[in-house]
Amino acid sequence: MSTPQNTIAIVYDYDQTLSPSYMQDEVVFPAFGIKGENFWRRCSELVRDSGYDNELAYMKVLLDQLGMDRPTNAELKKLGAKLNFYEGLPEMFEEFREGLLKTAHVAHGIRVEHYIISSGMKVLIDGSRLAPFVRAIFGCEFAEDEQGRITFPKRVISHTQKTQYLFRINKGFLDMAQDVNDHMDAAIRPIPFANMIYVGDGPTDVPCFTVMKKNGGQAIAVYNADDPERVGFKKCYQLSTHADRVKHIAPADYRKGTHLRMLLEQMVEETADRIVEQRKVAVESGTVRAPRH
Repeated sequence: MSTPQNTIAIVYDYDQTLSPSYMQDEVVFPAFGIKGENFWRRCSELVRDSGYDNELAYMKVLLDQLGMDRPTNAELKKLGAKLNFYEGLPEMFEEFREGLLKTAHVAHGIRVEHYIISSGMKVLIDGSRLAPFVRAIFGCEFAEDEQGRITFPKRVISHTQKTQYLFRINKGFLDMAQDVNDHMDAAIRPIPFANMIYVGDGPTDVPCFTVMKKNGGQAIAVYNADDPERVGFKKCYQLSTHADRVKHIAPADYRKGTHLRMLLEQMVEETADRIVEQRKVAVESGTVRAPRH
């Protein structure tokens, strides 16, 4: 039996995609008196000299610098309320709840869901103003000791591991206890890749861009238009023009009427129209006309 594949998923990276700042610099370092320049230099040394993965390096250095005065996850979650985002967020998430889909789309049960896959700290995004509008948030996590203080990396999501979470969304395996490698026929996957849009900012999103392209999904690379050095723009330009990873690039401005907003709205509309048309064709092909006298 097939599954009604009527959900459109918009999946976002976090740092430099939804926010112009790195979450650690923005809320964690000021809260605990950590010097960002020293922190990231130490991370680079671990990666370069000791072969650490980038994400494990920042989690280790954070634990090292906090020493015995480590916070709880609950305390970190409160810091998430201070996170700031690009223009138009979180307003766009709320506006997409109403008025984005046509009457015919709603009649067929079509809906739009938002997901975040980040190599940053999940607990901070959980505490942010975005969280109430997002179906699921995936990110790096810390376990806690008997006193409730963060003590060891519980989950690490590198840029290559992000693709696992695209398949979790595709299969509906949002519970981490579910094995994403379990076989599932395409007809019963709740969100086919053709119903997915991925929004990222650069080379670390290439594995996700590749999965989307190979499986019929869509992707947008975004950049900070306020950067005078155009670093983000150049990365996106390379991904689009020379590497052929994405078809669309746009400034990370989520307000109504912007290039990015219009791209997202058009992609959602065309995807919803396709779902409706497929339903109509399925009904027609599956209907046996009664005999006429």
